Amino acid sequence: MGIFAIRTTAGQERIVASIIYRRARERKEPIASILIPDGIRGFIFIEADNKETIRRITFGIPHVKGRAIGKIPIEQLEQFLVPKTAITPIKSGDIVEITSGPFRGERARVIKVDTDKEEAVVELLTSASPIPLRVHIDVIKVVRSESGGGT
Repeated sequence: MGIFAIRTTAGQERIVASIIYRRARERKEPIASILIPDGIRGFIFIEADNKETIRRITFGIPHVKGRAIGKIPIEQLEQFLVPKTAITPIKSGDIVEITSGPFRGERARVIKVDTDKEEAVVELLTSASPIPLRVHIDVIKVVRSESGGGT
């Protein structure tokens, strides 16, 4: 197994990785992992047996600009493999304050949390009719937890 770099259109890395994952699963291709590092735009890394596997799996995928740019030593990718730790876990039902954007200072109730996209769907408490808003987790802070605790 080796790790191969795939060049993509910047900002389209998740879409390309999703298509590669689906194809690998459907075709039973020997792909062990797919990495989309936060610090590198326009590249994804795939752990596979060889370049031929990468060529087959990426052929015809939109936004793929280059294929199998050699084997990458794992040491070069270790900095991207450190897991992020959430400062405050956010759960459905929590009361949060929006800290940025047009709704800054508003309080809202968390309806749903999408940890993969690092987003939460919230409803403003001051709104006459509940309107769901999708916000990044970084722009909200927990005021009162659903379990009764809080800051």
